[in-house]
Amino acid sequence: MPHSIAENARAVLLPAFDGTTLSDATLRFLDQGGVSILLGESRQEYVARQMSEARRSSETPETFMAVTTQARARSDGLLTFVDQEMGGICRLHDLVLGFPDATDLPGATAGEIEDTAFRIAQMAAAMGVNGFLAPVVDVLIGRNDWLRGRTWSTDAALVGQLSAAYVRGVQRAGVHATVKHFPGFGAITADPAIAAEAVNPLTLAEVEAAFPAFQAPIDAGAAFVMVGPAIVTALDPEKPALRSGKIISMLKQRLGFKGIVMADDLDGKATLRGDSVAQVAVEALNAGCDFLLLADIGSQLDDVAEAICLAAETGKVSAEALALSADKLRALARG
Repeated sequence: MPHSIAENARAVLLPAFDGTTLSDATLRFLDQGGVSILLGESRQEYVARQMSEARRSSETPETFMAVTTQARARSDGLLTFVDQEMGGICRLHDLVLGFPDATDLPGATAGEIEDTAFRIAQMAAAMGVNGFLAPVVDVLIGRNDWLRGRTWSTDAALVGQLSAAYVRGVQRAGVHATVKHFPGFGAITADPAIAAEAVNPLTLAEVEAAFPAFQAPIDAGAAFVMVGPAIVTALDPEKPALRSGKIISMLKQRLGFKGIVMADDLDGKATLRGDSVAQVAVEALNAGCDFLLLADIGSQLDDVAEAICLAAETGKVSAEALALSADKLRALARG
């Protein structure tokens, strides 16, 4: 039986929250067609690049099993994501094995990374987690308050090689990898989460020089690629990357990505640029995104789902394209 537009609208949303308790809004979302959740971190933890001592001392594997089991019971399959980055944010902290220290990563072999990633993903999967928002493959060559402390090399080929090993390892264990943040933010003028004026000012040559970092993990079969939140002036000076058909077409055509295109946070200031989250959601879908990350705050989840429904019903978004994206996500969620 075909799914309704309302169900499809929810299937393409990824609600993020920093605890391990499902809100009423998320429970309603799952009941009405949602198939994914992101167990995130607080802003303080995000900035510190590590989980708080209170979280590390209180969370157990059973903590994650409880929330993923509850969510799965309300949904037609479930994708449960966490940030589990090499050399960056590790949401599962001491509950899983660690990657080599960021200073040691450039000297690791692809085999070592693939084996470590596989074992980490096995441990995550046992807790009900089946999606990592990683690897980060941006190659930093200038100012970057946003990604500083989350990358480990300025060699695009090396980043690509070891990120491909990460993808192979985690996906061999049944956990989907997410390559981020296309088309690469080697430099950015401010933190896009809090600064509307944040842009990537690099030249076309500088942006394209980092593409090997994306190409290798894409060729390794990464399930998802996350498109970044801010304008990349060399590629589209008018629209933030996740709202840009030009940039998403480049991902699909030039880099040959056939998987699921995920939009970074819809509500970042550099993404919104004065528009509403609902407007951004509709524009991201029209630009070619399949999957939209947004914070579960207030009524935002309901509001954005309803806006997508209305857009699909009135022809402002292709109902057929929405259904195709939703079906791809449901297929992954069902395993």
